[in-house]
Amino acid sequence: MSVQLLHKKLIKKKLTISVAESCTGGLLGHNLTKLANSSKYFQMGLTTYSNQAKIKILNVNKNIIRKFGAVSHECCKIMVQNLSKISKSKINVSITGIAGPGGGSKEKPVGLVYIGIKKGKILIIKENKFKSINRNSIQKSTVRTVIKIINNII
Repeated sequence: MSVQLLHKKLIKKKLTISVAESCTGGLLGHNLTKLANSSKYFQMGLTTYSNQAKIKILNVNKNIIRKFGAVSHECCKIMVQNLSKISKSKINVSITGIAGPGGGSKEKPVGLVYIGIKKGKILIIKENKFKSINRNSIQKSTVRTVIKIINNII
């Protein structure tokens, strides 16, 4: 499932999209905007990399981060729900994870990435465990997964 197909579908169906990225650092936004006419659907791309950015910009409660961590189902869910309120886009995406090569633990290994997608009443929070020690490939795998999920739900 390619970004080109998604591009065409978003324009044809007049859907808008916004993203809040952490471990992908803007790569999803880059992929969604690299084709001409992406302004017809792309509304907002936030790179909320730090916990502080998640708290200040996306209004993630600091207790959620304290209790579950920034890389968690709970944080990802709040990120996408609050992005939806801020952006008013038809489709909203949140990404939080550990791209490595450091930063992982036994409980949360490198390659653990949560993807949140909200489209109307549909809310998907997907836990992924990408098997790679390469930061770049984890980021690219995350973006490919997001594009595939969105292509499947629209």
